[in-house]
Amino acid sequence: MRILLATITAGAGHLQAAAALHESWLQARPQDVVQRLDLLTFFSPLHKKIYSDGYVKLIAHAPELWGLVFNKTDNPRLVQKLARWKNAIGSNSSRLFARLVKQFAPDAVLCTHYLPVELLGRLRKKWPGPPPLTVSIITDFEAHALWMDANVDLYCVAAEETKARLLARGAAAAQVLATGIPISAKFSSRIDAAAVRKEHGLRDDLPILLVLSGGFGMGPVAQILAALDQIERPLQTLVVAGRNDRLRRDLAAADRRHPTRVLGFVTNMHELMAVADLLITKPGGLTTSEALALGKPLFILNPIPGQEAANSDFLLEHGAAAKVNRVEDLPFRIEQLLGSKKLVEMAKAAKALGRPRSAEAVCREVLKRLG
Repeated sequence: MRILLATITAGAGHLQAAAALHESWLQARPQDVVQRLDLLTFFSPLHKKIYSDGYVKLIAHAPELWGLVFNKTDNPRLVQKLARWKNAIGSNSSRLFARLVKQFAPDAVLCTHYLPVELLGRLRKKWPGPPPLTVSIITDFEAHALWMDANVDLYCVAAEETKARLLARGAAAAQVLATGIPISAKFSSRIDAAAVRKEHGLRDDLPILLVLSGGFGMGPVAQILAALDQIERPLQTLVVAGRNDRLRRDLAAADRRHPTRVLGFVTNMHELMAVADLLITKPGGLTTSEALALGKPLFILNPIPGQEAANSDFLLEHGAAAKVNRVEDLPFRIEQLLGSKKLVEMAKAAKALGRPRSAEAVCREVLKRLG
């Protein structure tokens, strides 16, 4: 069997979801041919820079503008009109993608970004013979209209609420399955918490706050740590600065009231989350799903309008998170939470929402539909 995993570099989550599916598929069927494809490789240097850097800069400097774009385009009829306009124009990148798909001749294409969903919709109309199974794997808790296409055979979504959104917009019930957002199998493995604490020099008698900046090392991490220094209750902090080496160096050089360990890009996020009592993070779809799989409550700071705000609403509605919109509100709220009954209840709610075997569930359903 031949499986194509189509995604694009637009934030780390889409790539991580594709990697989780790759891992899960080969674990179940090591004899199959599985290829991961980042559509960014087909873009011109200018187009590539605009697409990959543009989103990061937009959410960093003008998040309200991103929220406006997100909301204005979340309209199935508008998306269909835009698709017809794009079809009439065409592009070199879409032609290169079409050529690769035809050459690879996949049995199924699993899309962890909406752009390959759209391109496959165009391609299937001209496909010689039965087209490959097209799977739209939505990597947030709200389904934006861009993820929908008339040629999609299966939607794999984060939760029953996400499924309900698609059904309300005309998707057939048999086409939509709440599998959870695909995450690595590491998040369902047994973790030796004592060994992890020892490795990172963490004390057993203090609560651990895990502060995440995302893969790109964005967000007001320095301000968050300064606010945490105002908390009188003893605690310790783990910080992940991602690929932002300058941020990591600056954070590591500062004096802190509480014991603080600053890390750069990590590959053992499952271990760091497992030992944490509370995660302070932006509510990206993948990070959120990983935390829920481990039963970890989240503290959300000023989510970006759009998908992050939607993810935040989902977590707050289910009691798995708390939220503030200003850094200066952190000390009071976190001091209230640590050691409280409320934090225990948030952890239980997170565990109830978690889908640690989500990637396996997606692969199992695709195999079932391929017969």
